[in-house]
Amino acid sequence: MDTARVLVAADKFKGSLTAVQVAERVTAGLRRVVPGVRVETLPVADGGDGTVAAAVAAGFERREARVTGPLGTPVTAAYAVRSTTAVVEMAEASGLQHLPAGEFAPLTATTYGSGELLRAALDAGARTIVFGVGGSATTDGGAGMLTALGARLLDADGKPVGPGGAALAGLAEADLSGLDQRFADVDLVLASDVDNPLTGPKGAPEVYGRQKGATEDDIAVLDAALSHYASLLGPDYAELPGAGAAGGIGYGALVALGARFRPGIEVMLDVLGFAPALARATLVITGEGSLDEQTLHGKAPAGVAAAAREAGVEAVAVCGRLALPPEALGRAGIRRAYALTELESDPALCMAQAGPLLERAAEAIARDFLL
Repeated sequence: MDTARVLVAADKFKGSLTAVQVAERVTAGLRRVVPGVRVETLPVADGGDGTVAAAVAAGFERREARVTGPLGTPVTAAYAVRSTTAVVEMAEASGLQHLPAGEFAPLTATTYGSGELLRAALDAGARTIVFGVGGSATTDGGAGMLTALGARLLDADGKPVGPGGAALAGLAEADLSGLDQRFADVDLVLASDVDNPLTGPKGAPEVYGRQKGATEDDIAVLDAALSHYASLLGPDYAELPGAGAAGGIGYGALVALGARFRPGIEVMLDVLGFAPALARATLVITGEGSLDEQTLHGKAPAGVAAAAREAGVEAVAVCGRLALPPEALGRAGIRRAYALTELESDPALCMAQAGPLLERAAEAIARDFLL
């Protein structure tokens, strides 16, 4: 198949390989079987952690800022800039990766640093900001972010409320008049793979609180505090898709910064230049660490496969673990999936040897689709 042109557009394998490494390993495996095959790589992300890295791989310039981490201590956070477009990833400032192993702060973790990171993007001249939200350590409704951008959130004594979601129960006044005026002239795109509301049975505390260390009591406290917060800032916005993303930071962006919500993978495919790359391809290889039910709800491989199907290009997937039947893959536009667990059944070994195993999976793809 001399005219084969393969586009590798996969997300990271969380815990083992970055999206860039996935692309490198797949390319190596393909070329072992078909040495001359033309391969274009476009690492992708869906707005969660890895979004800035995907932008940098696509030609954006990596910048760094010193900001406030979720526990209030300084952290170094990266963002990406190309011309007047910036890609900002809230997890870089306020993500779980900034918590010491085994330590959580579900009631007090703050998004203040995410606000500082957005301000850095504005200072860099951004007129369009893709704000990728996911992987947060926080459940503060974006209150910390808004405070960093000039909002005043005060208690009954006129003093600033403390950091984190629980403190919002004592909120008496929300003064947004001091918010950074530049947002009026910026297209702020809230890019997320979740469309949850802020509170309630499908809200941020209930659905995502436990992974941030929240107990059942903590979840009740946070849900009530965020409901109170939303009653003062704008209850209608709390029901919008994406309001509950990343501990409710989506709500803060929607209610106060004029953000518009779009599925993260759609935004990132636009930003990364996926359409022209797809037009050059005869086969697309996508994937992520675990292909499961969640994949079908806005994760990167589903977005890539849907776009490929629309363009009439065949798509296959690589993954660490496969938990979807062939018919579900077919409905998603994925012709076949190649799981590393089929090559190595021990999960720990599978993660440790993900690179070499992925090359073997790519060899199988080359034999099945390129010869």
